[in-house]
Amino acid sequence: MTHAAFKAIQEYKDAVAGLVASCAPLSAELVRLTEEASRDDTPPYGHDTPVVYNSAWDGIREEDEIRLIVVGDNPGKEEQLASKRAYLVGQSGRVAEGFFRRNPALGVDFRRNAMITNKTPLHTAKTKHLKYLSAKGSPAVARAVRESQLEMARLTARLHQTLFAEGGTRLYVVGYAELKGRGIFLAWRDELVRCYQPCPDAWDSVLAFQHFSMNRFLVDLKKYMEENREDDTARALDALGRRHRDEIWGGHPPATAFKR
Repeated sequence: MTHAAFKAIQEYKDAVAGLVASCAPLSAELVRLTEEASRDDTPPYGHDTPVVYNSAWDGIREEDEIRLIVVGDNPGKEEQLASKRAYLVGQSGRVAEGFFRRNPALGVDFRRNAMITNKTPLHTAKTKHLKYLSAKGSPAVARAVRESQLEMARLTARLHQTLFAEGGTRLYVVGYAELKGRGIFLAWRDELVRCYQPCPDAWDSVLAFQHFSMNRFLVDLKKYMEENREDDTARALDALGRRHRDEIWGGHPPATAFKR
């Protein structure tokens, strides 16, 4: 990658590390809340890291090529383990790895050419549990749930715009159920598009998909290809990703979407 792209990644890493550190005083409360939130629908598990920095970023080198930024939801059970502390390393990540491995024409090794991030670094066993944290936690926790989204949206938009300008990197928003209705990620959704107002060309390379979990990404893509008689995976990804992006953001360009 170019030196400018590598510098942007370094700045992104440092900024997210700072965001994670700023949430450290809330660790004890976050652990208690995530235990409560998961009690009825998740088998017991060890709560190691309530706010997760993606340690995989530290292995990115200037000679690497980042062709794709993938934005998941938030760190889950495997991602928060002290032995991992990385994003999309559970079953969803393995589904993604397999997809790109089976489609070499896309030119993406999921662990070498994709930079994986999230909409918030706050851990919960299931993304919907973030609503419990926001509703039942202290005002400081509720602020962290919202403000971490805003900061991650700003940082991710800035990083993508730099990498897009330097090498055409695309951004996949993977998992959009909580970007609609009364979803927990509405703050992230609105802030992201606002940050693209001066960069409509980069916005055109933002695509949205179903999550890799439960094979939803694969099922949705297969259905699209069958219904549209499309046998080229790259073309199908572009078309499907734009369709979902327009469903989420109303089909508006960045200058007008969610105008405040």
